[in-house]
Amino acid sequence: MIAADTSTWVAYLEGAIENDAELLRQALSNKLAVMVPVVLSELLSDPELPSQVASSLMDLPLIQIIPGYWQRAGLLRARVLAQGRRARLDDALIAQSCIDEGLSLLTRDRDFRAFTEAANLELVYGS
Repeated sequence: MIAADTSTWVAYLEGAIENDAELLRQALSNKLAVMVPVVLSELLSDPELPSQVASSLMDLPLIQIIPGYWQRAGLLRARVLAQGRRARLDDALIAQSCIDEGLSLLTRDRDFRAFTEAANLELVYGS
């Protein structure tokens, strides 16, 4: 199983052929892709997202929030910020979802590197 960040989903939906979009395409074909709740919220926030795409996204298996998630995400973000690194709240929430499930994260966003240094997050980069 693998998860993808919003940046990879946007690239995939735009038909990109780079590594991360292709890996997401393969994971979807093999039913190995799961959706991160925060990513789903970000994608559905696009007012121009076609309804059939939104429906397909909502049909994907959704990572479940487990007890203590919000506390762990806050503490993870605090560790990254204490290192003087950038740590947006949405990135911390995405990272914590993947850490909790032991999932790799497909992304184009290099800001996630800070979370690999603060916790056990495996990244697969694209673009």
